[in-house]
Amino acid sequence: MNATDFAVELRSVRRTYRRGPEPVIGLADVTIGFPFGTFTAVMGPSGSGKSTLLRSAAGLEAIDGGEVRVDGTVLGGLRDKELTVLRRERIGFVFQSFNLLPALTAAQNVALPARLSGRRPGPAEVTAALAAVGLADRAGHRPAELSGGQQQRVAIARALITRPAVLLADEPTGALDSSSGREVLALLRGMADDPGRAVVMVTHDPVAAGYADRVLFLRDGRLAGSLERPTAEQVAARMTALEAQTSEAQPSEAQPSGVQPAGTQVSDAQAPEAVAC
Repeated sequence: MNATDFAVELRSVRRTYRRGPEPVIGLADVTIGFPFGTFTAVMGPSGSGKSTLLRSAAGLEAIDGGEVRVDGTVLGGLRDKELTVLRRERIGFVFQSFNLLPALTAAQNVALPARLSGRRPGPAEVTAALAAVGLADRAGHRPAELSGGQQQRVAIARALITRPAVLLADEPTGALDSSSGREVLALLRGMADDPGRAVVMVTHDPVAAGYADRVLFLRDGRLAGSLERPTAEQVAARMTALEAQTSEAQPSEAQPSGVQPAGTQVSDAQAPEAVAC
C-alpha cells in the first residue's frame, strides 16, 4: 500500500519512560497502518498499551522516535495550534464516558466540534448527522433525557460532523448494556465502510472485536499478532493465550514500591504505544 492509502500510519514509533532507576518500554519500534475503509480493533492484556496507541495516533502523546501520519500529514512537524486544528478536523473521538455537555441539546452537542473549528454547520447538516445514527427525532433532547446507548450515538454523530479521516474509539461500549452495545458496534461497522474513513477501536470485549475487519493484539509495547475477519471465539482464544504468556513472564521476585522492572510495560493510563503490520 502507498502512504495515501492510510488514514493513520505509525512508522518505527518508540517511547520509553524514565520512572525509577530502570527505563520502562512504552513503544518498541512499532510500525502499523490503518487503511481507509477499514475497521480495526486493538486488544491486549491489561497494560499492553491499547489506549496509548490511540493517543499516539492522535498526537496526544509525545513519542521518542519514529513518525506518526494522519491523512498523510506528519504530526511531528506541526506546532501545537496546527496539531489542535488537525485533530478537530481530521480525527473523530468516541469515548466510553460519552463526554456530552449536559446543558446542550443533542443537536448542539453534535454541532460543537464544527463550531470550535470556526464553521457553523447548518440545521440540515446536523439533522443528517443525527439521522445517520438513528436519532433525528431526538435533536432537541438533552443528555439526561437520553438513554446511555442514545448518548453514545450522539457522541458518534458529533465525531463525524467534521468528516474526519479516522474515528478513534476507546472502549465505546464499556458503559452500555448488551443491546445498546450492539447498536453502537453496528454503527461503527457501517461508518468504516466509507472509503474516506477508517475506524480504530480499543476494546476488551471479544464480541465487540468480532465486528472489525481486523484485530491487532498488543503485548509489552509490541505487536503480538493479528486476526483477519475475526470471530468472537477466535479473539477470545487468542486473548487467553496472550494473558497466559503475560502471567508467565511476570517477575517472580517482589519489586520495590513504585519501581517497574526493566523492559516491562506500564499501564494504559501511564504509557504510550504503537503497532506493526
